[in-house]
Amino acid sequence: MNPLPVLQGGFHEGRTRLPPWFRVRAYPGPRYQGMKSLLRNFKLHTVCEEARCPNVWDCWNRGTATFMILGDVCTRSCGFCAVATGRPVELDTDEPRRVAEAVRVLNLRHAVITSVNRDELADGGAAIFAETIRAIRRRHDCTIEVLIPDFKGLRAAQDRVFEARPDILNHNTETVPRLYRPVRPQGKYFWSLELISRAKQAGLVTKSGLMLGLGEGGDEIQSVMGDLVEAGCEILTLGQYLQPTPSHLPVVRYYHPEEFSSLKERGLRLGFRHVESGPLVRSSYHAEEQTAVFRSSC
Repeated sequence: MNPLPVLQGGFHEGRTRLPPWFRVRAYPGPRYQGMKSLLRNFKLHTVCEEARCPNVWDCWNRGTATFMILGDVCTRSCGFCAVATGRPVELDTDEPRRVAEAVRVLNLRHAVITSVNRDELADGGAAIFAETIRAIRRRHDCTIEVLIPDFKGLRAAQDRVFEARPDILNHNTETVPRLYRPVRPQGKYFWSLELISRAKQAGLVTKSGLMLGLGEGGDEIQSVMGDLVEAGCEILTLGQYLQPTPSHLPVVRYYHPEEFSSLKERGLRLGFRHVESGPLVRSSYHAEEQTAVFRSSC
């Protein structure tokens, strides 16, 4: 089957024509179809689908995916995110076992687990995160990366995940403090920095990410990168924000690939041990390669 050219993996283009570097190829090959069938059989969600990631064709054809636990309905209404907002269904306590089985069947070398926000739960879903990590450890030998929410700054919830000892602890700052109200209305910048700092103090490898193109200034990007380094963040991802639907925040501007290269160099000078920076970079895109590069530099 020949690859089909598409624009930005199904994202809303609006009236502004996208720059040429956002063309991706849809290739529903056998590995893609196999991944889709496996996820349906195990009744699992992925951020690849729910957040309309433009890299889904590439990742699934390579046999990798980012599992999204705690359901597919989020209690928050972030201005950038395509995941559904509403009242989640009851907690699925069997989900960790099914994720672990899927990781085993896929024979993953690096598993990435993220989630929706579950602010209605006392621990924000931290117990399910911890059990998912333990379930994978019992069934399969691989590195584990978790991309966790801020848990509303609740330290006990954060500690529950820390104690399960993921190999990489990721929490995205997402944007600059000035834009938190429209971008992350239920989040707080200091919650994110404190979480990264506490994870580093707990002895975990720390990671965070920023979306660019929402109206932030160069000095603001530099300031956030400096804050993250000071907090103890070791791995940084920088990618271009793409508007998922007309009802989401618009793209203020598109960054050229050369600008992403410049930001990578700036981040390394600031003290990050690894920076993944590019228009289509997402938190978990090529996460296995990021982890390998990071570990080889230790």
